[in-house]
Amino acid sequence: MEIIVFLERKTFTIDFPRPHFEHKWIEYPETRQEEIVPKLSSATIVIANKLSFREAELTQLPKLKLIAVAATGVDNIDLDFCRRQGIAVCNTAGYAIHSVGEHVLLLMLALRRNLLSYRKEVEAGAWQKAAQFCLLKHSISDLHGSTLGIIGYGSLGQAIGKLASSLGMRILIAERRHATSVREGRTLFDEVLEQSDVITLHCPLNDETKDLIGARELGQMKRSAILINTARGGLVNETALVEALREAQIGGAGFDVLSNEPPRQGNPLLDANLPNLIVTPHIAWASREAMMSLANQLVQHLEAFVRGEPMNVVPGGRIS
Repeated sequence: MEIIVFLERKTFTIDFPRPHFEHKWIEYPETRQEEIVPKLSSATIVIANKLSFREAELTQLPKLKLIAVAATGVDNIDLDFCRRQGIAVCNTAGYAIHSVGEHVLLLMLALRRNLLSYRKEVEAGAWQKAAQFCLLKHSISDLHGSTLGIIGYGSLGQAIGKLASSLGMRILIAERRHATSVREGRTLFDEVLEQSDVITLHCPLNDETKDLIGARELGQMKRSAILINTARGGLVNETALVEALREAQIGGAGFDVLSNEPPRQGNPLLDANLPNLIVTPHIAWASREAMMSLANQLVQHLEAFVRGEPMNVVPGGRIS
């Protein structure tokens, strides 16, 4: 019988289906890093989200056979160690293409149309005192006819490209930074920075992509450009971004992710208090429909693992 332990159940607001094989299901609303080993002492399968699984923890869990990540990113898992020890790893992918796509669109529209600034004007009574029927204090721009640069063209990047195309946006797909050749349908990384009115990030966080957007890259963007990040906070140098926004080097930014989450020690983006910066608390993925899709996919992976069948695994992960 498999012992399944769900360590971060409170991350989700839906009911999870149960797998059909014989098992014992144990769940904890929240788990601190130092609680991982004691809570998993008898586990053969762990369902995790953002907790880190490094060699220090994994060497103390000899019964563990599978780490099922209830998310797409796996930068919190020591994949090399898992491969050496025969611990299978699977993640969930594609479950939030609609949810994230709509959130990206929300941020793009809110910033291009200065939604929050106008809301504040109305709340402050400025419209009520206006001489004309409308209040035009902040610039408004259409997405139609503008250029969207997509950095990271997996399932999420592709879904957002389709959404943006339906609005009449021109799409540029960035080639990898420092690439020596350009694949068909791609555009040089620096050219995407220079030509885009909106740039949206959909990359994993790794050594290659950390601080992908820093002071140099922000300086290459149009002064009116908007930067959207719903991927990972570490992709952008947050201090450089605040400086670029304060100096009007770019037009605005919409972020759903920060370099440390939750940001208990604060964060430059939270302290900035800028009208052209929107920060949401890592909720782009979190529609009810996306959560249900994730839950169903994850349980399918568990059942495939127990049957000895291939799963959708992360690069570097072990199938079974």
